[in-house]
Amino acid sequence: MPTFGASTHQQRTDLQRAERARELKEKEDLEREAQNQLSEEQRQEVVEAFKLFDLDKDQKIDYHELKVAMKALGFDLPKAEILSILQTHGSLSEPSNPNIPHHPRLLLAFKEFQTIMAQRILTRDPREEILRAFQLFDEGGKGTISLDDLRRVARELGEGLEEEELAAMIDEFDMDSDGAINREEFLDICMQ
Repeated sequence: MPTFGASTHQQRTDLQRAERARELKEKEDLEREAQNQLSEEQRQEVVEAFKLFDLDKDQKIDYHELKVAMKALGFDLPKAEILSILQTHGSLSEPSNPNIPHHPRLLLAFKEFQTIMAQRILTRDPREEILRAFQLFDEGGKGTISLDDLRRVARELGEGLEEEELAAMIDEFDMDSDGAINREEFLDICMQ
């Protein structure tokens, strides 16, 4: 005959198990929702970044692989933040050969990478992204995009634009008539 304490213990264990299952389901639902909010192109970029930097093709990435994969997706994080991601979402590597000394490393699995990147992409500030693009045009960090800058970028991208077309772009968006496009003018162009 079971005692009252054993029954209560079993009920508590069952409740804890049910709570863990509910939390896991909620987490999976949030992950799925974040993935579903990304465009197909964004989802593909995340997959490609992971595959490109998963150098040993084990479906897990270490600190260095995570850092460059995130940077490729536009997230240049400091070391402390990368380590925090790995400590929160990663797991320790397993020894491949028990006869060889093993130094465990924190690794991030593909599914966790997808979830983290989806959440970061969805919360990204578009103004910040536009200003990052502005910096690619603004050679020397002078705060403006000149005709020379536009010509250089067109050449780097292999765009065969005529000098008149490039000058017309500057003229169309140069609201203060200084012969160049400043940050605010660039933001206005991109936020339209």
